[in-house]
Amino acid sequence: MEKLFDAELRLMDIIWEREPISAKEISVIAAEQFVWNKNTTYTVIKRLIEKAVLRRDEPGFICSSIIKRDAVRKAETNTLIEKLFGGSKKAFFATFADAELSSDEVEALKALIEKKG
Repeated sequence: MEKLFDAELRLMDIIWEREPISAKEISVIAAEQFVWNKNTTYTVIKRLIEKAVLRRDEPGFICSSIIKRDAVRKAETNTLIEKLFGGSKKAFFATFADAELSSDEVEALKALIEKKG
């Protein structure tokens, strides 16, 4: 999967939350949320189609994701871990765990770790 840039991820969030959705609806939401004009939105949609992340169906220029949000999250997380932590998930988690977490967040993380183990 090709890397998705911030603008592409922002647009994909709109699509993942509402798909299938028309390009026209996407442009209205992007105008409200990001103050994008129609041309900007359609340019980003075109790039997403070229990257095979998004599918366009007719009639009505209906957009649906080809790649799901979880797959993108995993890929982006792996890229981040590789880039900033030399691929070490332990170093990533140690840094993450050092952040201020609520007791509910700590318990949820413990449950995730126990589930994996």
